[in-house]
Amino acid sequence: MFYHLFAYLERAFDFPGAGMFQYLTFRSGLAFITALLTATLLGKKIIRLLQKKQIGETIRDLGLEGQMQKKGTPTMGGIIIIIAILIPILLFCDLTNTYIWLMIATTILLGLLGFLDDYIKVFKHNKEGLNGRFKIVGQVGVGLLVGIVMWLAPDVTIRENIETRVDNRVESVEYVNHDHKSTSTTIPFVKNNNFDYANLFGWAGEHKQTLGWIFFILVCIFIVTAVSNSANLTDGLDGLATGTSGIAGAALGILAYVSGNINYASFLNTMYIPGIGEMMVFASAFIGATIGFLWYNAYPAQVFMGDTGSLTLGGIIAVFAIIIRKELLLPILCGVFFVESLSVIIQTTYFRWTKRRTGTGQRIFKMTPLHHHYQKAGNAGIQAKIQVPLQPHPENKITVRFWIVALILAALTILTLKVR
Repeated sequence: MFYHLFAYLERAFDFPGAGMFQYLTFRSGLAFITALLTATLLGKKIIRLLQKKQIGETIRDLGLEGQMQKKGTPTMGGIIIIIAILIPILLFCDLTNTYIWLMIATTILLGLLGFLDDYIKVFKHNKEGLNGRFKIVGQVGVGLLVGIVMWLAPDVTIRENIETRVDNRVESVEYVNHDHKSTSTTIPFVKNNNFDYANLFGWAGEHKQTLGWIFFILVCIFIVTAVSNSANLTDGLDGLATGTSGIAGAALGILAYVSGNINYASFLNTMYIPGIGEMMVFASAFIGATIGFLWYNAYPAQVFMGDTGSLTLGGIIAVFAIIIRKELLLPILCGVFFVESLSVIIQTTYFRWTKRRTGTGQRIFKMTPLHHHYQKAGNAGIQAKIQVPLQPHPENKITVRFWIVALILAALTILTLKVR
């Protein structure tokens, strides 16, 4: 809104200072501050409203230290994050940018999906929440929307990087002189960091590109579903999902700025994506909203984000990565989310396998998702050999250590663009 208003004032009246709104860095700073203030100032009122409506978290006794003290803590706090993201986006973003509208749609749709899940848990007193099939349908729908828009929108284009090598060293990086539709994405540890999904269908002749886009849509569906569910699983300790999401958002914002600036893209030898720099403003709002929410969500939490927040955060990260063509870097960037999900899969698979073989199911971890493994005291007997540490760690220590891991993974994600 302000972006378009000040663009008009500069064009029509040469209004002093209006040109500042043309700078991504200026608008990103405003978006960050606005999101941070919105989350902290509005958050307090929303928490009071949730308390007044008695929208509290239902806690199952899993034998974890300090767990039952959280009973009754307001949930559905993801509403704070969503509002804190949307307000600065509507104020400071270029609303003619297709990528921004994709992110707005993702935020709203997954926010509604998570809200419905929380609503059923809190008001219908159904601990299972929204039926898993309906939740998957909603996530698939968002992935499908993103993939189709990326395919059909005329302004969703790229310019691929072309290397000039001398003695196996890159001497220069140039770009084709026109924007074009492409199913190319960024892949780490290869020479030019590019991979085209359409190349998987070289046998299809003239239908190669169409099949490439169809496969890209399937990739979008898988990534949105996987990352949003992984973020949901990670949301089990005070501040854990919030902090790791903010760190991932910061890395994605840097990658978006680099990809949208042809000089920086050339330096890192990655594809240039016209118009993608606007995503840096969204990333700034996202970081501000998560930090602002952390004011209340840090240990001991005054509010939980619920599925309203966790599904939204995971979906935003997934779609953001897809849009800037960095989705194949997500296993590194979202390594914390990935390991949390993997721990659940390993635990379930191993338990069922040992139960079939011996009649008694055994566990590799004391409890999953992984963060609960470190909260629970070790078991006696045969499983104690693999279920270390035997003594539980304080919740806030686990959270901070997971943040540190997330920071390392974010740095590695950016470094992969130069490691080839």
